[in-house]
Amino acid sequence: MIDGWGRRKLSPLIDGLADRAVAVGISANGMTLIAFAIGIAGAVLIAVGHAGIAILLLLLSRLGDGLDGAIAQRTRTSDFGGFLDIVLDFAFYGAVPLAFILLDPAQNAVAGGLLLLAFYVNGGSFLAYAVMAEKRGEHSEARGEKSLFFTTGLAEAGETLIVFVLMCLFPSLFPILAALFAGLTGYTALSRILLARRMFG
Repeated sequence: MIDGWGRRKLSPLIDGLADRAVAVGISANGMTLIAFAIGIAGAVLIAVGHAGIAILLLLLSRLGDGLDGAIAQRTRTSDFGGFLDIVLDFAFYGAVPLAFILLDPAQNAVAGGLLLLAFYVNGGSFLAYAVMAEKRGEHSEARGEKSLFFTTGLAEAGETLIVFVLMCLFPSLFPILAALFAGLTGYTALSRILLARRMFG
C-alpha cells in the first residue's frame, strides 16, 4: 500500500547509491546476496535476544533489496536475477517470524506460525497471479520495472518492514502484532484471489 509512495521518495537515494555500487563493481546479483545476508544476520540477532540492534540490519537489508534492481537497470538485467531476488525475499520474510519463534517458543509459536501461514498463502497468490498474467501477456509497472507481473495489496514490503520494526521495538507484543498482520496479509491474499477470479474467470 505504501510501496509506491516509498519508492518515489527514496528514488534519489537509491539512484545515487546504485551509481556508486556500479562504480565499485558490485553486480545486481551480488547486491541481492549481500542484502539477504544482512537480513539473515538481523534475524539471528532477534533469535538470540538482540532485536533492538537487529532493526538497523533489517533496514539495511531492505535498502539493499531496493538497490539490486537499480543496479541491474544500469548494468544488465537477467531472468535469473529476478528469480534470485524473489526467492531470497521470501526467505528473508520467513526468517524474521521464525527468529521470534525461536526467541520465545512458548509465547510466539502460535502467532508466528499463523503469520508464516499467511505469508505462505499470500506469496502463493502473488506468484500464481503473476504466472497467469504472464500467460495472458499482461504487464504492469505499478511498482516500477519488475521481472514479473506485480499485483499490489494492503500488506506489501513497506508495511511488512514497519511491522518487523515494531516487533523488534516491542518484542513482548509479537503475538498481537503477528496475529494482526497475519489477518491483514490474509486479506491481501483474499483480495488477490477475488481479483484473479474477475480477471481470469
